[in-house]
Amino acid sequence: MDLRSVLQKLLGSGTAAAGLGSSRQRTTGRPPSGNGASSFHLTWDVPPAPLVEASVTFEVVEPPTVSKLYFWALQVSFMNGPSRVGGAHFGLQHNPAYPEACGVNWGGYHDGAGELDGSVSDLSSAPNNINTRDYRWLPNRQYRHRIYRSPDRGWRGSITDLQTGEVTVVRDLWIEADSLTNPMVWSEVFADCDDPSVLVRWTDLEAITAAGEVLRPDAVRLNYQTYENGGCANTNTAASSHGFVQRTNTERVNRTGTRLTLAD
Repeated sequence: MDLRSVLQKLLGSGTAAAGLGSSRQRTTGRPPSGNGASSFHLTWDVPPAPLVEASVTFEVVEPPTVSKLYFWALQVSFMNGPSRVGGAHFGLQHNPAYPEACGVNWGGYHDGAGELDGSVSDLSSAPNNINTRDYRWLPNRQYRHRIYRSPDRGWRGSITDLQTGEVTVVRDLWIEADSLTNPMVWSEVFADCDDPSVLVRWTDLEAITAAGEVLRPDAVRLNYQTYENGGCANTNTAASSHGFVQRTNTERVNRTGTRLTLAD
């Protein structure tokens, strides 16, 4: 799968990607998008200051029951001075190609120049995928995703099992960038729109600026992949007691463009 195409599909462009101007609905069958997935996203409400770290806690509350790919990730853009030079995503996968369908991905792309190179992970990978590695995760357990500057080279992705405290460094991505921007989290679902409902939760959003300020946003802006881009209309994002939840195969209550806060 081409990472640049995936990220551009997730971010979309123009009014079509913003979910405007369409009354058509898709609630059954496989998403007919270019990559066969339907995605929905939460862009963090943070000031436009250069960031040096982004982290979030993630939990699969109601796991997938079908043998299809689900990908849940924290995404950032890379900046070098005032210029955006690339983007990347870090997160867990329910992926039938991996042992117990469990994987973790840290991959990205240069703007206009293909996938990012990086270090070779110490984690094995059943299908020998450089970006996605074997990582056994469990439902109803919290995992801390963290993207930060590597002490060796580039930008590091690590995951912490908050029950055991075990920290796993997945690998480093190599890109000439001095800061991060535009953090968001998302679900990318390769299942049918009417496959059994899946629920995931994002909590404790945190970013650190280049000046050392710790930001803990309590608001996000919602986006859903449109009908024209192959998206399902029966996905929804809502606020929970501690964070934000995303559910498939459900009624959509909160629409594209909604600014959702924890107070909601």
